[in-house]
Amino acid sequence: MSGWSELPSNLVTFMFTDIEGSTRLARMLGEAYRGVLGAHRSVLRAVLADFDGVEILTEGDSFFIAFANADAAVAACVEAQRRLSAHDWPRRDAVPRVRMGLHTGRATPVGREYASAEVHRAARVSAAAHGGQILCSEATALAVTAAYTAPAHRPSGQTRTLADVDLLDLGAFRLRGFDDDERIFQVLAPGLEREFPRPRTAEAPRHNLPAPSSRFVGRTAESAELAELISHNRLVTVVGPGGAGKTRLTLAVAEQLLPAYPGGIWTIDAATAADGLPSTLAAALGLRPEPGRPMIDTLVEQCAERRMLVVLQTCDAAPALTTTLVHRLLSRCRRLDVVATGRAPLGLPGETVWRIPPLAPADAFALLRERASAAQGGRPGDGDQQLACLAARLEGSPLAIELAASRLRLLPAEQLARRLDDPLGALDNDAAGDGRHASLTNNLAWSYRTLGSRAADLLRRLAVFAGPVDLATVEWCGAEALGALSELADKSVVEVVPGPRYRLSDQVRAYALRKLSATGDEQAVRDRHLTWAMQVLEKVAADTDGTVSLTELSPFVAEWQAALRWAATSGAVGDGLRLAGALDPWWREHGGAGEGRDLLDRLYQRVGDETGPRELAGAYLVHAGLAEDRVERELFLARAEEQARRSGDPALLIRSLAAQRVHLDGDADAAERACRHVITEADRLGAPSAALPAVLALAELLWRRDALAEAAELLAGARQIEAAHPEDRGRRAVDWLLGMVALRRRDLVAAHDHLVVALRSRLRHGFRGAAADAVAAIAVRCVLGGDPATAAVLFGGAEAARGARRTESFGAFWSAQQAELRAALGDAAFDAAYADGAGQGFDRIVALALAVEHPDMEDGAVRFANAVTGS
Repeated sequence: MSGWSELPSNLVTFMFTDIEGSTRLARMLGEAYRGVLGAHRSVLRAVLADFDGVEILTEGDSFFIAFANADAAVAACVEAQRRLSAHDWPRRDAVPRVRMGLHTGRATPVGREYASAEVHRAARVSAAAHGGQILCSEATALAVTAAYTAPAHRPSGQTRTLADVDLLDLGAFRLRGFDDDERIFQVLAPGLEREFPRPRTAEAPRHNLPAPSSRFVGRTAESAELAELISHNRLVTVVGPGGAGKTRLTLAVAEQLLPAYPGGIWTIDAATAADGLPSTLAAALGLRPEPGRPMIDTLVEQCAERRMLVVLQTCDAAPALTTTLVHRLLSRCRRLDVVATGRAPLGLPGETVWRIPPLAPADAFALLRERASAAQGGRPGDGDQQLACLAARLEGSPLAIELAASRLRLLPAEQLARRLDDPLGALDNDAAGDGRHASLTNNLAWSYRTLGSRAADLLRRLAVFAGPVDLATVEWCGAEALGALSELADKSVVEVVPGPRYRLSDQVRAYALRKLSATGDEQAVRDRHLTWAMQVLEKVAADTDGTVSLTELSPFVAEWQAALRWAATSGAVGDGLRLAGALDPWWREHGGAGEGRDLLDRLYQRVGDETGPRELAGAYLVHAGLAEDRVERELFLARAEEQARRSGDPALLIRSLAAQRVHLDGDADAAERACRHVITEADRLGAPSAALPAVLALAELLWRRDALAEAAELLAGARQIEAAHPEDRGRRAVDWLLGMVALRRRDLVAAHDHLVVALRSRLRHGFRGAAADAVAAIAVRCVLGGDPATAAVLFGGAEAARGARRTESFGAFWSAQQAELRAALGDAAFDAAYADGAGQGFDRIVALALAVEHPDMEDGAVRFANAVTGS
């Protein structure tokens, strides 16, 4: 035992030693082993006495010693190895090879032992050593380095011993039982062996994964999904468009998988492998070339039995070479897995292709907020709402988000979002450089250069479409389109969405449109798109029997608007006027009146002799309906009447007269006379159905002055007119007004029947504002039926659904009903129910309105009672 009687405390260096192969040595020497073991113990205890080590435990051939300082422990180990080597052993093969391990950590003794994880760490360091080798942890290496700078405080024996000691960094290893990595050093000194195999720690993962320069944001679900795929498949290819975050996600997942690959995870980029893929991978693994032997053979031999993962980035930079390398590795290295990234699959047997999705909206916002903060020195100039609106325009593209964050140093988020109709112009920087991720243009050019001529031509033709298209439309674009489409989809230029339909991102579309313009084919391609739009318009009209249904129009609105913009500048004027007429109800319901008027103005400037008065009259009526200024509206109504008279079309003339002369916001008597005049004139000209707007206006005027019988009679006769009037068929305005008449009469059964019919039709055909009016009317029916609480909820939902599209009709009636309801419920109860309705969402409000019980089913209802008694 050493001269120390007390165990050191606080910062303690622990030393473990044992004889490598002691069992084999004991069997070989027999009884002579006792003498060898005793000599081994004597040598070590003598050294410990010289360097103040405290012997805690000796068991068999092992020692457990504690030192108050690390430099004494290192010096003791060096001296012990020297004395063991110099000792006169009984025979040459009887020399015990002792391995030693050191670790320094904080520990407090309890009695004559330590209860600390640092003891276990020291034991694991010793277990990693080979016979004759001294290993120490990074903590001990740092402690020795610090102590060596103060030689005045070290005994002279230690000074002499440590003067020629060096520490060799062997790298980071995973010690058994510990979840963190431990950097291990080998103690080098004259008289000690230097060359040993790698430390005995098979669980030590090694990798060359680059340290990320910024935090990885989001992608939680994608990370879990990709990790699961890698764990069950030997070859997984992550495909997607450039800038989608394939490499960043793959490397993040690879880092999570380090414990599963004790042979390491190694990554190379095919785009920067100047020396060839096998040589680049071999260099990453630390393999040297062998004279006269192909590097791929060396690589395969070294990886043959290693449980390892190879991550190959940007495989589309050298697809043939990448495919060859992956095939050799997988066929010869049975425990090796491969993850590849690229814009297209490798096409190898057994390949699992995983297409990376765009960032989820929440992840896109989080990434933009973080990158914008970094780009602006931690002081983002925009609020979360502005950043969220900008993120929503970036299509979940990490590259676009990174570029947008940089652009926010120049523009606020709101202004930048408005410029994203041309994402390349908004986000690219001319001084960005030539790197494929330096700009959207560079990124897209990388993909475009790989396309065949047919695929590139199809891409340019698809660029004029505003949204996803089906296969029939793709094939309409040109012959042999299916093969070209397959290439575009495989190379992540076209996205396949459910349907299936085929979609270009805004970035790809903007780039392809530039290429289309450069080829000189834009006029012909856009004219062909306009022709397609007109064919679709005719088909929709035929399929719907002429009924105006916003639900049926919605899939084509974006295409018709794109075709109309072209017609307004360079295309056929007549087609443009027809498209404007088709889009009129959509603009009125969803907004866009300003652009509609602007496009019509541009069409007027290009009108020639081929445009007849009928087309012009229809366009002027549309323009008047979109006008917000009264003077402008009256101007175009007068033009519409003039062109209608020139056309000789009585129905068109009646529509013009009705729009021009029927006004509900002025003198009621004058308005009623105007309505009757238009109706009489329509009958005289043989176009009674064209007077439907005047009939509906007259019915409302009669309702206002309580002429309910006349209003009901008028509306009953209007049913057939409405059925023959495609522009108003879907709104079911006749049923709506009959419901309002029934409400005024307090006929809840008739009111319920008519209003539910109107509400269902308006919902089916997409007239949300008109449907909100029907919900408000059902709220009045609830008031009259004795259910004020439901009525208040429905009123709140109806007002919230109308939003900016408030109807002028019956506004005073709704207000009066709500005032009476407030008085009946009290302010607090009314406000609570109203707010509840406003916050529920329109779908739930509609469901609530349709769930209102039919009056015939209510307790005490006359019809219900008669049905029960059988009378």
